[in-house]
Amino acid sequence: MCRRHAFRVAHKNSRALSGYHRGPQGRNIDPDENTPIMKVMDRLGSTLFMTELFRGLIICTENFFRDPVTINYPYEKGAIGPRFRGEHALRRYPSGEERCIACKLCEAVCPAQAITIDAETRADGSRRTTKYDIDMTKCIYCGFCQEACPVDAIVEGPNFEFATETHEELLYDKEKLLANGDRWEPAIAANLAADAPYR
Repeated sequence: MCRRHAFRVAHKNSRALSGYHRGPQGRNIDPDENTPIMKVMDRLGSTLFMTELFRGLIICTENFFRDPVTINYPYEKGAIGPRFRGEHALRRYPSGEERCIACKLCEAVCPAQAITIDAETRADGSRRTTKYDIDMTKCIYCGFCQEACPVDAIVEGPNFEFATETHEELLYDKEKLLANGDRWEPAIAANLAADAPYR
């Protein structure tokens, strides 16, 4: 018998005497580790010594001394991403001229048909809207109007606190939308600039 064969036989016999066998993944398995008696003993030990209770107490104690993750709304407000779709607004150019050119793409693309636009041609040949209405009770905040606008006139701003008591207050006209744009222009411009590399 060669030396290598003798080593293999001795190794196989030692494993057989120790009671171990190779499992389906090639792992050595103790025949006693998965028996029903061992499972009962483990459960009895955890019940008798209340290990789950002490583990729960340790977790509660650790979290008690950590900084809270909640905020004191409305006095504290969480961060809002640049793509947040909130209350609608019509923007102006830095000169004060309204951006909307009455192309009516937003009206055409709106799946809820919440936008109504009337337009006229001015004396200088430019087109501007005479009526720009949005029924906010129909709006589904999909952002299609903002994506379709070629001049970034209609946008969904960062304001999410515009709850009202009556239905009429949610029927926005052009003056209301322009006022929203004037109010939120710094935040809207910052959000558009932050999102510009991904558009």
